[in-house]
Amino acid sequence: QVQLVESGGGLVQPGGSLRLSCTTSGSIFGIRARGWYRQAPGKQRELVAEITSVGSTNYADSVKDRFTISRDIAKGTVYLQMNSLKPEDTAVYYCNARIVGGAIWGQGTQVTVSS
Repeated sequence: QVQLVESGGGLVQPGGSLRLSCTTSGSIFGIRARGWYRQAPGKQRELVAEITSVGSTNYADSVKDRFTISRDIAKGTVYLQMNSLKPEDTAVYYCNARIVGGAIWGQGTQVTVSS
């Protein structure tokens, strides 16, 4: 069974940085895109950043110029470098693999931005 496992979350002060990683156990076929989503308390889950199978990237307006998504295809790992973090970035961050016919989700990692 394929699993996505996030790591790298934690508590950081405003203006700080974190790097999230999403590792893959097992093989995933038919990947359309890999992405990061987040969900803050009382809010809907939203797309943060996505990288397609051909390497195109897409970012939420709120994180453009602060966050960078990247991947290591050989390792099956996707990263999210988050700089200049703000309190409003506080959320549970989920790794996602968009595949033919559906999607695979990780369990999430908490990111808290607070002084």
